Amino acid sequence: MDFMLTKEQQDIIQAARKFAKGEFPERAVEFDREETFDLAIWKKACELGFVGVFIGQKYDGAGYGFFEHCLINEEFWAVEPGMAAQVLSTTFGAELIQLYGTDEQKQTWLPRLVTGDAIMGTAITEPEAGCDVTQAVTTAVKKEGTYVVNGSKMFITNGNLADFLLVFCQTDPDNPSRHKRHSFILVPTNTPGYQAIKIKGKMGIRASNTAEIVLKDIRVPQTNLVGEEGEGFYELMAFFNRTRLHIAAQAVGLARAALEESIQHVKGRKQFGASLASFQVTQFKIAEMATKIRAARNLYYEAAWNADRDNIDHALVAMAKWYSAKIAVECADEAVQMHGGYGYIDEYKVQRLYRNAKILEIYEGTKEIEKTIISKTILGGNSNES
Repeated sequence: MDFMLTKEQQDIIQAARKFAKGEFPERAVEFDREETFDLAIWKKACELGFVGVFIGQKYDGAGYGFFEHCLINEEFWAVEPGMAAQVLSTTFGAELIQLYGTDEQKQTWLPRLVTGDAIMGTAITEPEAGCDVTQAVTTAVKKEGTYVVNGSKMFITNGNLADFLLVFCQTDPDNPSRHKRHSFILVPTNTPGYQAIKIKGKMGIRASNTAEIVLKDIRVPQTNLVGEEGEGFYELMAFFNRTRLHIAAQAVGLARAALEESIQHVKGRKQFGASLASFQVTQFKIAEMATKIRAARNLYYEAAWNADRDNIDHALVAMAKWYSAKIAVECADEAVQMHGGYGYIDEYKVQRLYRNAKILEIYEGTKEIEKTIISKTILGGNSNES
């Protein structure tokens, strides 16, 4: 096994780190408190080639893999999770188009994401259908050469900002198999009948736009079907097997930030006439955090490296996502604990890291879903239908 990164990958890490440290810290508190974001920062990230690096060169992307996309996620999240989430979520769904879209769909939509001329999102979750996506009841009915889309979606990233969304819809609600009822329909957000209500008061990643979506008698051409009709569930599982990789990388980045903040604090803070770093209990905490981060990074490295070679290990992806999110929450908690009362006020970054960490155990598959996938793979059963 070769655990060495290529020179190009090392350069990507250094460039991403430099960009994030140069652009994020100055406005991180502002965006967190006001739940807003300056899209000029996203545009700059696009211009420098950080957005959509997994998109093929034929569609103006860098033609890298999900591994490189993960490297950028880790570096951005290690500086400021909320801003990182907003910048890099603007291609959320491009994976589906690249996997299942027609060449015309790819040529039409993918280049705009890379150049910073469009933002997209993917609308899956519904008010009454969270982890069990087969319960989604938003419908897309064929009528006069169009799909007529009706329904609502909840917690949709970029709902207020996106130029278009991929909407997970029932196209065959009477199919006896609940895994054959859904499809993905591409919906431009300037279509009459589209409404987005921004969700405010989130605990974390407050710079990232999240919305409730209402879709009322929206008409789009039948050519806006992405993938095959009735295969939406299986396409979604393939999508998650890519996107859960960058969630793992996000978690490693956040955990790393918690460790870095903790190291800085315990070296500078004195108690009982000695630095906190001199106490064995502190040293053990730092050692445990560093070890967990290294283990989590190795998990996502292996999973992403395999994914880029079309060797999707469903359980390994779930392991990487679950464990990385777990250690992010644990490291953020330990960081606040080591900061004491200072960690409880927003003047200190660890307070923000603590709030940002929890979403990693929830979105794109809760920790319970990931454990279900892992256990079904080990014990037997069709893990792709979890």
